[in-house]
Amino acid sequence: MSAVNEFSTLTTDPCIVADKVAMKYRVISTEEQDKAPSRGLKLLKRFAPAPNTVTVNALNELSLVVRHSESVGVIGRNGSGKSTLMKLVSGQVRPTSGAIHASSTPIMLGVNAALVPELSGDQNVVLGCLAMGMDRAEIDARFAEIVEVSGLEKSIHLPMKSYSSGMASRLRFAIAACGNPEILLVDEALNTGDAQFAARSKRRMDELRDKAGCVLLVSHSLTTIKDMTGRVVWLDKGDLIMDGDPKEVTKKYMEFTKLLAKGNNNSARDLLAEVRSGLAAANIVKASASRRGRTAVA
Repeated sequence: MSAVNEFSTLTTDPCIVADKVAMKYRVISTEEQDKAPSRGLKLLKRFAPAPNTVTVNALNELSLVVRHSESVGVIGRNGSGKSTLMKLVSGQVRPTSGAIHASSTPIMLGVNAALVPELSGDQNVVLGCLAMGMDRAEIDARFAEIVEVSGLEKSIHLPMKSYSSGMASRLRFAIAACGNPEILLVDEALNTGDAQFAARSKRRMDELRDKAGCVLLVSHSLTTIKDMTGRVVWLDKGDLIMDGDPKEVTKKYMEFTKLLAKGNNNSARDLLAEVRSGLAAANIVKASASRRGRTAVA
């Protein structure tokens, strides 16, 4: 069952609402993994107590609102909770606490999006579009546009397993974006180093937003983030640190990472605390009984 609940939009017109969302995992501790017995001893000790586990706070409690016609970038170091947030919004996993609300079913695009490597690019276009609920007439009508956005005109009939990772990512984006999703989630799929594709994908994302859609984009490329989004969210170790203008947020993030790279951990920690202290938390207001099922944003 999906972890995403649909709601009716109010005058504030939210597209995605994360209401006090948090995500925790229980994993076997590294020490216990090192002490794990051999296969034979495991069989003898199958009734032994479960090994010690530790709690990993993948995402600490946060509230976040993305409105229609917004493109929001998500940045942060590895392990900051970026992909966890995307999985929660897409409904792949349920939050430990809080709730995710969306105005429609989010379409998730990631570098691991499943297509069939043995099939050609054009066959995967048909497969991907059918999976999104399009019929053959719609696919035929959009096929040329998908190929044009992907930039794979000369390779579209080759097996997808012959594509580079960049080519495959471009095809996945073109397929996902062709269905005019109201909510498009992009996880590290646009870092192909192809300037022409960057221009085409930005144009396509702008078209989606012009049609009152919204885009949530995770990327380690700050250039991609600044070029393709109008707002940036910075996460670090599961905490929401900053939410605002792309230039301002990425500037502070770069200052932070440079301090870490120089070994100035105390200064980096102070910068993190200073930036986070200026964060204005989103206030999610529960609807009245007469508007049950709706979510407002103050």
